[in-house]
Amino acid sequence: MRRLYAVGAAAARLSLYPGQKATDAKALVPELALAEADPTGDLSALNGLCDWCVRFSPAVAVDPPDGLFLDITGVAHLFGGEAAMLADLLARLAVNGVPARGAVADTAGAAWALVRFGADRTIAKSGEEAALLAPLPTAALRLQPQTAAQLARLGLSRIGRLMEQPRDQLARRFGPEALTRLDQALGEGEEALAFRRPASPWFARLAFAEPISAPEDLARVSLDITALLCRRLAEASRGAGRFELAFHRLDGRAEPLVVNLSFPGRDTGAVARLFAPMIERVDPGFGVEAATLLAERVELLPERQTSLEAVAPAAQEESLAPFVDRLVGRLGEERVWRALPHPSHTPERSARRAGPFAQPSGTGWDKDRPRPVRLFRRPEPIEATAPIPDDPPIFFLWRGRRRRILHAEGPERLAEEWWLKPPGATGPVHVRDYYRVEDETGARYWIFRAGLYAPGVPAKWWLHGLFG
Repeated sequence: MRRLYAVGAAAARLSLYPGQKATDAKALVPELALAEADPTGDLSALNGLCDWCVRFSPAVAVDPPDGLFLDITGVAHLFGGEAAMLADLLARLAVNGVPARGAVADTAGAAWALVRFGADRTIAKSGEEAALLAPLPTAALRLQPQTAAQLARLGLSRIGRLMEQPRDQLARRFGPEALTRLDQALGEGEEALAFRRPASPWFARLAFAEPISAPEDLARVSLDITALLCRRLAEASRGAGRFELAFHRLDGRAEPLVVNLSFPGRDTGAVARLFAPMIERVDPGFGVEAATLLAERVELLPERQTSLEAVAPAAQEESLAPFVDRLVGRLGEERVWRALPHPSHTPERSARRAGPFAQPSGTGWDKDRPRPVRLFRRPEPIEATAPIPDDPPIFFLWRGRRRRILHAEGPERLAEEWWLKPPGATGPVHVRDYYRVEDETGARYWIFRAGLYAPGVPAKWWLHGLFG
């Protein structure tokens, strides 16, 4: 059965309501315009709006299908007070075509009730929640519809009447839900909100009297806000491994820049230098009105005093890390890495990508079976001639050039990891005989013959890597 999922203001004035049969609604209003509901798209848009609201608070949570919770503790004064902050938020939403209502209270439950059932833009002062909630219907406590309907049938249609009832009788009759929601709204019970971004104290914000757009202004702002947050990190003896700088534009879009450090740090100059080359990629649009900086992967970072024996390694590490960080900023995190041993005898799987300063765990590569410095992503075919099947070739042709082999070591027979594949997927054809060979110029290669020797079948040779 098709029912109304949501109604606009004009439809509500015509006595239409969510949950009503679509046929009944069309009978009452023949010119009614219907559109298919898209709950998934609505949630995606709500998440996008949640990310946009980070300009007002670092802690924002979605309240599906049509609500948001903003924890504005400690940030309202940046906007001139709670009333001014709420007015600014609603005005910006209205300009962007998002009609909204708002309310401010000490608890999420009270704010939820006031914004949906109370007067718009209500600011509840501390201790006034009970008086403001009393005349509201019990549905304002976020109760299940059947519980709210049962309370209304018994004459408990207002929150004030509910607060007057003995708690033990309410618990026996309606279960713990009604009391839990009432306590949460009045601040007498705890409630956990799942913020889209985890609340972090390592957050800084700068707002501007006039929008800015010049690259030199954006660069100066990035330095100022970095200094502000790094000073707080230093006071707490902490460092961060990731910094996210966002420039919030007048049209509501945010231009984020991300810096990842090899080691947690709080050096203002080092972090600002990493942001500097990214500034030119920022599109300020019609102007930037605010900037925010979030520090993540925060760890304790006390002042270090190294021994004389450890000075050289520490100095080398600290001098190399800024260089690596600059490379990551310019090339991307996925292009700066180091190879570490992986427990596999298959050449393609014997190494794994890791961070530039990641340390190997466990045993390394076998020194008795050296591997080439450069391993090709895919082996390249070559033409080779060997005197007898199991001997190394005496020369081979690669990339149009004939190379004569003077020295050779091998073979080293490698087979596929049969235990990782289904039965019958491996066989003699997947065996490889590897040789380490050297030509007349001193260049060294890693070549192999694919499959076992079979009379009358030409051998297939491949070049897999180059030694230093």
